[in-house]
Amino acid sequence: MFELLAALNDEETRRLSPAAALSADGRRRRAEERIGYRQHFAQDADRILHSRAYTRYIDKTQVFCLISNDHITHRVLHVQLVSRIARTIGRFLRLNEDLIEAIALGHDIGHPPFGHAGEHVLSSLCSVHDLPPFQHNIQSVRALERLERKGRGWNLTLQTLDGILCHDGEVHAARLAPEPLGDFAGFDAKLTAKSADPAINLLPMTLEACVVRLADTVAYIGRDIEDAIILGLIRRDDIPAGPRQLLGETNGSIVYSLVTDLIGHSRVTPPDCPLTAGTDYIGFSQPVAEALDELKRFNYEKIYLSQQTRQHIPMIERCYRDLFSFYLRHLEDGTSDRLHVDLMGDLEDSYTRYQPPAARVRDFIAGMTDDYFLAQAAAIGCPVPPRL
Repeated sequence: MFELLAALNDEETRRLSPAAALSADGRRRRAEERIGYRQHFAQDADRILHSRAYTRYIDKTQVFCLISNDHITHRVLHVQLVSRIARTIGRFLRLNEDLIEAIALGHDIGHPPFGHAGEHVLSSLCSVHDLPPFQHNIQSVRALERLERKGRGWNLTLQTLDGILCHDGEVHAARLAPEPLGDFAGFDAKLTAKSADPAINLLPMTLEACVVRLADTVAYIGRDIEDAIILGLIRRDDIPAGPRQLLGETNGSIVYSLVTDLIGHSRVTPPDCPLTAGTDYIGFSQPVAEALDELKRFNYEKIYLSQQTRQHIPMIERCYRDLFSFYLRHLEDGTSDRLHVDLMGDLEDSYTRYQPPAARVRDFIAGMTDDYFLAQAAAIGCPVPPRL
C-alpha cells in the first residue's frame, strides 16, 4: 500500500505542472496517529464527503427557495457541478484534480439556510451581538476545523482550507494568480483579517484554488438562468445580446464557452518545463471576461434581486431574528436543555467553554437545512412562508 503511495506521488511530479500543488506537500495542522496510504488531497475530499455538513447540502437553497420543483438547483448539485467543471479545467492545465475536488466539495459547507439572504440577516444578527460579520466561507472553515466530529474537526490540509476560505466566486475577476502561503500561522492571520474586514479580497495559495474560484461562477451563471426560465422569471431572449452571441444562450453552451476560453487563456507551466515564479495564472480572455461580467449583472438585476425571488425573504428574516433571540435567551438563562435541540452542546469542552452563547446560536442556525429551520421557527410560533 505505502509503496503504491510513493509511486503515485512520484507519478504526480512527472505528470503535473511544476506550478501544481503536489499531494506529498499537503500540510495538516496536527500530526495524525494513523499513517494513511491515501494521498493527502484525496483524503481531504473523502473526509468532506463523509462530513455531516456535506449531508446537509441536500436541503440548502442555491438561489430559489421553497419551490416544489425537483429540477431546480440546490446547493448539493451546485458544489458537484463546480467540482466537475473545475476538474475538467485542472486536467487540461495539468493541475492536481484531488485538491480541486476537495476545495470544490467543501467551498459552500458554511452556507446557512436560504443562501445569501440567510447569510445577510445572520451577519446583521452577529454584529448586534458583538460577533464578527457572518461570512459563509469563514463558517465553512469553522465547520470543518472546529465543529465537525464533536469539535475535533477533520484536520484538513492547509491547501484545502485555504482554497475554501478564498473561494469567493461573487467577486468578478478576469484573471487570478496564487499568493504563496507558508504555514498555518499565515492562514490563521489571513482568516482573522477577513473576519475583521469582509471587503478584503483574499487570493488563494494554489492555482487549483484559483481554478475552483472561477469554476464557481462558470457553474452557477448559466444554471441560474435555466432555473429562472423554468420558473418564468425570464425568457431566453431576455439574455443580453453581447453575452448571448459570444457565450451562447443555454447553460451547456455557456459552460462550454467559458471553460474553453479559460483553458486556452490561462498560463500554467507545462510538465518538464522550468518554473518561473509569479508567471502562472488562471484567467479568461478580455472579451469573455467582459461578457461574463455583463451576464452577472443581468442575473443580479433580473433573477437574484427580482421580486419573485425575494418574495418570502421578509418572513425568513423574521424567522432568523426570532430563532436567534429564542435560542440565545434559553442559553443565557440555562434552560436550553428543555428545547430538545443540542445548540452545539455536544461538542468538546474546548468549544462550549470558550464560545459565547451568541456564537453557539450562530453556529447552530448556520448548520440547519432549510426545512429544519422552518420547522424550528414554526415550533416557537413564528409564521413561516409556504412552499410553492
